[in-house]
Amino acid sequence: MSNSPLERAQDIAGDIAGGIAGDIAAPTTARPQGRFAAIRARVASEQFRPYLLTGILIAALAFPYLDGNEGDIDAAANALSYAMLALGLNIVVGFAGLLDLGYAAFFAIGAYTYGALSSYQIQPQWSSFWEPFQWLGLVQHLNAEGGAGTVHFDVSFWLMLPISALVAAFFGIVFGAPTLRLKGDYLAIVTLGFGEIVPIVARNTPTITNGAQGLSGVNTPKFFGYDFGVLSTPYYYCGLVLIVLLIFISTRLKQSRVGRAWLAIREDEIAAEAMGVNRTRLKLLAFAIGAGFAGVTGTFYVAKLQTASPEMFMFPVSVMILVMIVLGGIGSVAGVVIGALLLQLLQSWFLQDLTQWIHALGKLTGIEFLQRIDLVQSIELIFGIILVVMMLYRRQGLIPERTAVTALTYEQQNAMPSRSEVEAGLAPLHRRTIDPGRPLLEIKGLAKSFGGIKAVNRIDLDVMPGAIVAIIGPNGSGKTTFFNLITGLIRPDGGHVLLAGEDVTGLKPHRIADKGIARTFQNLRLFPHMTLLENALVGAHTRTSTGAVGAVLRLPRVKREEAAARARALEIIRIFGNRLMPRLQHLAFSLSYANRRRLEIARALVSEPMLLLLDEPTAGMNPTETLELADQIRQLRQRGVTILLIEHKLDVVNEIADKVIVLDHGEKIAEGTPKQVHSNKEVLRAYLGRTTDAVAAAAAAS
Repeated sequence: MSNSPLERAQDIAGDIAGGIAGDIAAPTTARPQGRFAAIRARVASEQFRPYLLTGILIAALAFPYLDGNEGDIDAAANALSYAMLALGLNIVVGFAGLLDLGYAAFFAIGAYTYGALSSYQIQPQWSSFWEPFQWLGLVQHLNAEGGAGTVHFDVSFWLMLPISALVAAFFGIVFGAPTLRLKGDYLAIVTLGFGEIVPIVARNTPTITNGAQGLSGVNTPKFFGYDFGVLSTPYYYCGLVLIVLLIFISTRLKQSRVGRAWLAIREDEIAAEAMGVNRTRLKLLAFAIGAGFAGVTGTFYVAKLQTASPEMFMFPVSVMILVMIVLGGIGSVAGVVIGALLLQLLQSWFLQDLTQWIHALGKLTGIEFLQRIDLVQSIELIFGIILVVMMLYRRQGLIPERTAVTALTYEQQNAMPSRSEVEAGLAPLHRRTIDPGRPLLEIKGLAKSFGGIKAVNRIDLDVMPGAIVAIIGPNGSGKTTFFNLITGLIRPDGGHVLLAGEDVTGLKPHRIADKGIARTFQNLRLFPHMTLLENALVGAHTRTSTGAVGAVLRLPRVKREEAAARARALEIIRIFGNRLMPRLQHLAFSLSYANRRRLEIARALVSEPMLLLLDEPTAGMNPTETLELADQIRQLRQRGVTILLIEHKLDVVNEIADKVIVLDHGEKIAEGTPKQVHSNKEVLRAYLGRTTDAVAAAAAAS
């Protein structure tokens, strides 16, 4: 089974379109092909990108004049519609990693919202209630001479674009609130059901939607007195403006605090929430914004066609949009647009022409089979073939979400860091005032049972500010469960956790992170397909406040906040010197195991914790790396961080710990200095497996 939402999205899209069986690996970043290739890629991406975008925009603006064929222009306008839908679904699937197989439902909601309010389908009886709306130009009074008359809704297309977005976003929240607790395939099945329900509702509410016959007579847009009518060119330019706007919004969101939180949720929900990301809220936001994109597109599409029927929004539409983003590159804004345009134009342009050429060849050769071929009707089979080819030869899509980075030089790869002290002038790692005379962390009677097993049994513990406290014990003694109870990943059965005198027992992990507790994990929980710098910046999520609107507008306050977060992240990363600094733009999965450990600690520190919980931080490190990290952990308290760590390497514990807690079968059996603990008979029996008094005496003497 695939391991990430990206992989599951590829699995489901591939199975539907082409019957693909087996696991599909996640997309990977292209490897640099030498120094000159990397330099060329960098120049092309930074120096020439504005010229490339300008050229594409000029070509798009000139297309109707260069082509002149109304059919081609109409097909291009339809392709822009599907590109808009692909951008919306990319936010849900590509950014947040939520598999949505019913996305066409929001497309339908946007279409029917405008269609019902701009046609003659809904005509309530006229009353004085409607007079203010008539004055605003939103309704017309019909048949006034023969009685009270009726109301004709005449809402402007331009006004309905944001209204339809809000309506679709509302339904996205209503639908997402009870269902987003599901994950992976279960979420995909539920969204598939929602996608089927909406067309059924449209078919069975004839008073609003005209049922299976569909709406007709939808008003065409007007722009400063110019009626779009039935010509394709004005719709093409309208679609071009909308697609540029949605690309701009998507890009701004992805490069923001909100976008990083979505990507973190996509990669690892538990780690994201431990870093302060409210995953429920961010998932709903992604669902709402994606639905809003579909609502805008629905309004544009129904205005262009001037009709809407339930068959226009069935399951195959959702599948086609999903295939488009897989083809273009999941998570890539440019990729999904290119993928959508290619597949839609393939269907409306190339396959029709190719079918005619094959028919002509059949007539010329007398082969009856060639005269019956219709490639347009075989589009789903062709989609499947395209997808299989992509999965075999370019799984990351036409335009990968991540581009290659410059390889490290030999000197960077082999430089050895020195065990130097932290500069005395550096600021504390958090901005909170702590009373040095009272415990920073107080654990009182903390307990947790799993069935009949007491994983943590009424543990008491006090940790003073600035201390380094180590927790040791044999495997299965409850150490990691103890950490999970403190950080909110597991709710305790009893007891209390107090941070600086405030009870934080049972709070959600993102709220505990906001209070000032950060952690690492026994089994690494990084965001593998995010860069080292992006991983670190996720740690700053709880210390920043920019929302979706601020991310799009990017006002000066937002820029200052982003700059401060980046400066803070770089300051923390510099603690680990050339182990991490030269690799800022490298993806986390490409780091060595030891560097991943360092990155996880750096990410936790960026959240400005008062208390840092380290779960086996030196695991997998060689002796030199262990000594280096031990130095760095000791130096952290010079910058105001209190540390509680789980560690199996007793030489590390002896060197850096002020106090040691020993757990066995969920109970605290010893507490004291490293020397006191090492001479404790219960510790020797439970942890070291030694029972004789002679051995205990020898340990005490040493």
